Amino acid sequence: MDAAFAPEDEQFRQDVRSFLREATPEALKYKVENGIEMQRDDVVGWHKILHKQGWVAPNWPEEYGGPGWSLTQKYIFDEELGTSGAPRLVTFGINMCGPVLMGFGTEEQRERFLPPMLAGDEVWCQGYSEPGSGSDLASLQTRAERDGDHWVINGTKTWTTKAHWADWCFMLVRTSSDGKKQEGITFVLVDLKTPGIEIRPIYLMDGLHETNMVFFTDVRVPVANTVGEIDKGWSIGKYLLAHERMSGGSLGTHKTLLRQLKQIAQDDEVNAGRPLAEDSDFAREIAKIELELRTLEAFNLRALDKLSRKGELGGQALGTEANLFKIRNTEIHQRLTELKMKAIGYYANPYLLNALSHGWNEPPIGAEYANGVTPGYLHFRKVSIYSGSNEIQHNIIAKAQLGL
Repeated sequence: MDAAFAPEDEQFRQDVRSFLREATPEALKYKVENGIEMQRDDVVGWHKILHKQGWVAPNWPEEYGGPGWSLTQKYIFDEELGTSGAPRLVTFGINMCGPVLMGFGTEEQRERFLPPMLAGDEVWCQGYSEPGSGSDLASLQTRAERDGDHWVINGTKTWTTKAHWADWCFMLVRTSSDGKKQEGITFVLVDLKTPGIEIRPIYLMDGLHETNMVFFTDVRVPVANTVGEIDKGWSIGKYLLAHERMSGGSLGTHKTLLRQLKQIAQDDEVNAGRPLAEDSDFAREIAKIELELRTLEAFNLRALDKLSRKGELGGQALGTEANLFKIRNTEIHQRLTELKMKAIGYYANPYLLNALSHGWNEPPIGAEYANGVTPGYLHFRKVSIYSGSNEIQHNIIAKAQLGL
């Protein structure tokens, strides 16, 4: 299912594949394959392995520690990460805050924050959504009042992924109520060790702790931690969301899910001892999702070609392509997890939380990977909601393309 690339890019793919095969710890591959929850030390340790290789920030310019890859090489690397069994990094710093600092930050901010972000010495989270402001992010109410050289922040952020792991949080806060609701929003960087911050866990449907409520009570943050102009943070927030919606643009994780699904269909038997893959209805569903995945890959490669011809950095020249990708990417992701549930059947039901959070010392019920199928299905219900729900994405596309 791999697309054809130039010989030098195919050689690059082989080099990346070889490195990932040898450098990824087997314990982490096992966790990825079986849906076991990663811990902070797992992810930070993998971050440092990639950093030592110089490959942790593919989208960063060389002057800030990036590898100097072409757009095609970045795409290939992201795809190989998804198919290799390597864990996903916490990329709020590398993929989101880092590019914002390069584009909008001061030289002092870049010197202070980029090196530890690159090295994995400081983990970042994103403070955008609030209890009353999700897809309608511009309605956010967390306030920052100026007091000399500090902001005093009061409010609540929700669904804050990995806040319990993080050292720093980049946030959108309201610094003015004048004008339209998109105005008066400011982008600030907050040290999570600052007094007045409380982090409470949110346990998702899969039973695991990934997201949090974060409460800010008279939290004093230096005004020097403001990125860009005061009251003009909305444009920065939109810039960052385009990076989040497109990410690397490759579909390595989905290809891995499809490969696992095909293997399950070959191994599991249905009526008269025939493999599930020989069931015409199920085979049709696999073929349909594979065709949709190939179509989305072709869409991505056209966008990659467009960016390459314009000489743009990843994500900067994309308009509604990022919104379209977000919709189809999340729909396919959810469909793949649904088909895995359907393929495994009742073996997916009795999953054990302890087996997912730190391994299990009892014989598995059915195949070992079955433990993670139901939690995976439940967990990825979120992907069509975060970064702006798919319904919001449809509205953005309609407004941009049709003038509605």
